[in-house]
Amino acid sequence: MTAVDDRRVHETFENLVVPEGFKAELIRGEIVMMAGPDKVHNRIVQFVQDQIPSDRWERLQTQDVAFPREESETQPDLVVMEIGADDSPGRLVPAPAVTMLVEVVSKTSVHRDYVEKRSIYAAGAVPVYLIIDPFEASCLVLTEPVGTGRSADYQSKRTRKFGDPVQLPIVGIDLDTSRFGTLPPLTVTR
Repeated sequence: MTAVDDRRVHETFENLVVPEGFKAELIRGEIVMMAGPDKVHNRIVQFVQDQIPSDRWERLQTQDVAFPREESETQPDLVVMEIGADDSPGRLVPAPAVTMLVEVVSKTSVHRDYVEKRSIYAAGAVPVYLIIDPFEASCLVLTEPVGTGRSADYQSKRTRKFGDPVQLPIVGIDLDTSRFGTLPPLTVTR
């Protein structure tokens, strides 16, 4: 019965018509739809993208990434992979081709970014996961993924405040965060 349900969810997701101003992701077999981000969010993504050298790295915004063992197709805010790591056509980048994923936290994505996607990305062996939180004015760099399923996580965790440089392993840059905008703190727990 699970295989039929899985196929039905994937088929529904593939054929989903997403209204303008929204985006949809498949997270562990559940379809999640959310409103588009605000300008602070988009500017942060642009500042990050502009600092990653384009002569070595593809920097794709809102690109769908496939995590087959996780029944997930996420749409990170920024996907970074070596040029040539995936030249195939289509909307999905396979997780093994990815070097770094970037998520900028929004009001509705706190739990997904810090918990659900963290374990999905670790299980998918994504080497670097960068969470940028404009509510906390901080960046969390996660590296050294281990484990499978919901218990997967990153062994190395480093937090930096906005204004401090953020070292991005493998990508090989110190990210300048001095221009990152902030938002009023949330009262949501992670």
